[in-house]
Amino acid sequence: MTDMMTTGSYGEVIEPATLKIERVLPGPIERVWDYLTKSDLRRQWLALGDMATKAGADFELTWRNDELTHPPGKRPEGFSEEHSATCRLLEYDPPHILSYTFGKHGEVTFTLTPQGNEVLLTLVHRRMPDPGVMAMVGPGWHAHLDILVARMRGLKPEPFWDSWIKLKAEYAKRLPK
Repeated sequence: MTDMMTTGSYGEVIEPATLKIERVLPGPIERVWDYLTKSDLRRQWLALGDMATKAGADFELTWRNDELTHPPGKRPEGFSEEHSATCRLLEYDPPHILSYTFGKHGEVTFTLTPQGNEVLLTLVHRRMPDPGVMAMVGPGWHAHLDILVARMRGLKPEPFWDSWIKLKAEYAKRLPK
């Protein structure tokens, strides 16, 4: 897998249709919050788009995964260069909790907890409509979070698509059917 992966870095199914993934990032917490909420920083590891700041407001995220790493790796068949999703902000409590709908694929919550000079990021993706969605978003979040760790630590991330393909195979073994 990637050089940054450690034991326990895989997502864990904590209840039906719910996946939890944790990462430790360099602080301070406000810096991590900025990587979650500011489009110019978020686009470096996930997706671009202006974040809503009021619960109930809609916003759009646009993924351009070919632009996340250089080289990007080989994009699998069936994936486009760009895709977007309309999200609805559920909770915005800077710099600790960010929660929003994930298009039609459930809800995602980021919780940030200071740990000395570092920050524990806990991502919980709930209400995934079926196991097929979990099989896609599990390796997706894992690969995106590995890029976030690399960016925040000043390291070069593994090519996104190569990482995602390896992780998809590993998550297929680990996730319930």
